[in-house]
Amino acid sequence: MSRARGALCRACLALAAALAALLLLPLPLPRVPAPAPAPAPAPTPGPGRPAPAPRLRPDDVFIAVKTTQKNHGPRLGLLLRTWISRARQQTFIFTDGDDPELQLQGGGHVINTNCSAVHTRQALCCKMSVEYDKFIESGRKWFCHVDDDNYVNPKGLLQLLATFSPSQDVYLGRPSLDHPIEAAERVQGGGTVTTVKFWFATGGAGFCLSRGLALKMSPWASLGSFMSTAERVRLPDDCTVGYIVEGLLGARLLPSSLFHSHLENLQRLPPDAVLRQVTLSYGGPDNPHNVVNVMGGFSLQQDPTRLTFSARCGTTSVCGGVCAHRRAWVCT
Repeated sequence: MSRARGALCRACLALAAALAALLLLPLPLPRVPAPAPAPAPAPTPGPGRPAPAPRLRPDDVFIAVKTTQKNHGPRLGLLLRTWISRARQQTFIFTDGDDPELQLQGGGHVINTNCSAVHTRQALCCKMSVEYDKFIESGRKWFCHVDDDNYVNPKGLLQLLATFSPSQDVYLGRPSLDHPIEAAERVQGGGTVTTVKFWFATGGAGFCLSRGLALKMSPWASLGSFMSTAERVRLPDDCTVGYIVEGLLGARLLPSSLFHSHLENLQRLPPDAVLRQVTLSYGGPDNPHNVVNVMGGFSLQQDPTRLTFSARCGTTSVCGGVCAHRRAWVCT
């Protein structure tokens, strides 16, 4: 009996030891799903990764058209009926006389510069001075100057400017010479004369300046300073712009073959390339045959400048019932 009781006690002790061992083991924890990896931070602009440029809008561009009162009818009438009709909010006309009818047609974007109507370098620089100040005052990103015998492709101009940053030094246009111009630079208040060389974009084809570069030009261009700067080299307005940009600021002209003036042989421009140009021009009474070569549409007698054709033949195969080809930029 005593033996059986001892065996039972040993069994109880063994069971108690096993239970104690089990109680001392760590309990299994429920599985928690692993956290999702944090999203990678958005790339920030750095030295090797420039910030994306904001989309350029038509109202970011200030187009200045230089004219004179005697051209209000024959030249400006054509522009107002064609490309200006599609770019009114970005186009400003700079003239030298009051014209109530033109003011009405221009929608308040006609500025009387009160400059002389004589075609001299002083009068031209006077108008450019007013154009510059009005652009700075506008707060817009790009300044583009054209003459009253230029046809502007607003869409093509916007596409070209969108490839550059307005905060950088950008001077776009077409030089009329195949070499830099050389001028005598006269220092104000002294007799010192030095020679300066620089490229310039001809105003007859049009040119553009970024706001960043235009602001740097301010000491030599703003509030009438442009005219006194022009006297240092005694050159016209477009040459003076090149002098300030290259000769004084050390920036450089970026030549573009998309700008065209009456000084070129415009008939050499292929008809299928017309739509890709930024500006066009025409020869005028002295050279009536120097016009762009287009197919179909109006005859030379009906459209001697070829600009009406460019304006009326738009994106449809027939525009206004007169054009048979898709050849141009605007359908008025």
